[in-house]
Amino acid sequence: MQNPSKYGLALHTTSPQLGLALSNFAGSDRSATWDLGRDLSTHLHQYLAEFLIPQTWADLSFIAVAKGPGSFTGTRIGVVTARTLAQQLDIPLFPISTLAAVAWSEQGKSQSALKTPIALQMDARRGQLFVAIYQPVDCGLSPLLSETVMTPDTWQQELEAMERHYQLVDVPGDLGNVTSVLSLAYLDWQQGQRPHWSEALPFYGQHPVEEKSVG
Repeated sequence: MQNPSKYGLALHTTSPQLGLALSNFAGSDRSATWDLGRDLSTHLHQYLAEFLIPQTWADLSFIAVAKGPGSFTGTRIGVVTARTLAQQLDIPLFPISTLAAVAWSEQGKSQSALKTPIALQMDARRGQLFVAIYQPVDCGLSPLLSETVMTPDTWQQELEAMERHYQLVDVPGDLGNVTSVLSLAYLDWQQGQRPHWSEALPFYGQHPVEEKSVG
């Protein structure tokens, strides 16, 4: 970010944890995670306001939010909050896939110069999986298969059709990766992307009414 007095803020609420991250990408950054469970909706705004200090809302250049997949209720709360803030502050809002955030964290652990594709699977209940495949590239991640829902059998067929070696990652339902959400958003920011808040839509993958019972 060109101006060290300007920051990016990330929210991750798709799991029972609340994750917040803030950075000016010039040496000033911090992040925190809280296990709030069902109290997320009650305490989100309080934690957010306290976390932002000593910065102010006017110091933000953009916001990033985990758009799912994950808990229906948590995802909805996070995306609605981020959209409201971005609208009021008139700043860009980057919706980042939960699975992409995990993939970015995983690729950071690899020392290989030739990055292998990262296949991710997460329990979606009702005998289904949330899945995605990402190829690490110099400027971030390139989706070979964007986040979607499959049965285990269909997913296995998708993996068997891969023509190269891949890394398979089982994503736990309580994993936050809020710093990865912020990092991916910043990569897009550097490439000149400035998405309008109205473009940020949650990814539920399944019918929201059905998912409320497991969110």
